[in-house]
Amino acid sequence: MSEGWAVETRSLTKRFGRQVAVDAIDVQVPFGAVYGFLGPNGSGKTTTIRMLLGLVEPSAGDRRLFGLDIPSRSSQALPRVGALVEGPAFHPYLSGRGNLARLDAADASADRRTASHRIDAALDRVGLLAAATKKYRAYSLGMRQRLAIAAALLAPRDLLVLDEPTNGLDPQGTREVRTLIGALAAEGATVLVSSHLLSEVEQICTHLGVMRTGRLVAQGSVAEIRGEDAGLCRVQTSEPSAAARVLTELGASQVSVQHADRAAAGGAVVHGRAQGLEPDKIVASLVHAGVPVRGFATDTRSLEDVFVALTGEGFDVSG
Repeated sequence: MSEGWAVETRSLTKRFGRQVAVDAIDVQVPFGAVYGFLGPNGSGKTTTIRMLLGLVEPSAGDRRLFGLDIPSRSSQALPRVGALVEGPAFHPYLSGRGNLARLDAADASADRRTASHRIDAALDRVGLLAAATKKYRAYSLGMRQRLAIAAALLAPRDLLVLDEPTNGLDPQGTREVRTLIGALAAEGATVLVSSHLLSEVEQICTHLGVMRTGRLVAQGSVAEIRGEDAGLCRVQTSEPSAAARVLTELGASQVSVQHADRAAAGGAVVHGRAQGLEPDKIVASLVHAGVPVRGFATDTRSLEDVFVALTGEGFDVSG
């Protein structure tokens, strides 16, 4: 195992009796990444997260945070981690501020002199400062989720582990959490976020890991996960030979012509893989070469397409 990853596992496995919940997975989260951890319910995401945080012991395998072995060096690694796992759990009779004060007091690494300032800053960051004195039992589901995120932000963290952070939030709250995650990443934090909202993951994540029945079936940057279909383009034209020549000169590969008898009305369609080429540059080059362009489109697989291909299951893409 290497120290070059914020989160790393090797052959991490968890069995419950005869059931294998997590099956020998190798997770690698780069420093500074926003890593989307995807998978259907029951695929092993939360169990993996709990093992990473030392809440559950694995049946086999190794895990590291910042290159530090868990659990032998948990005392050094975990104070650098803020986490929201399986929803919030707070005292109903205390206020939002009171709950955070209790959590902060239980943190041996927290500076007592700055507690009040840090608590208010965390509440303000999730939009709860105005409701800080309200009892937790009077909080809505979305407010409770916000408070849980605030708890993860009580101190500066190098790694944020957020399990379904937008659960219970309305669209505005979801957008605010998305903005918050982006801001944390911009400040240098690594974020591992488990989510069932592909529309959110697609907007905020730089890297992805996809789980299916306990196995990690895909992992890499968003571009890598999208796979071979990235960069495909289609040119509809009455001069396919000229269009094919221009695409080839631009560096496109796998250029082919779909002739008029099989194409949509308006001419033949020329296909090519133009990964790395900007669409406006392609169209400008075609026009400059005198090629009549009657239609142009690029094809990039959505994360929903990728997820279905990898897991064989649908996914909630509402946001």
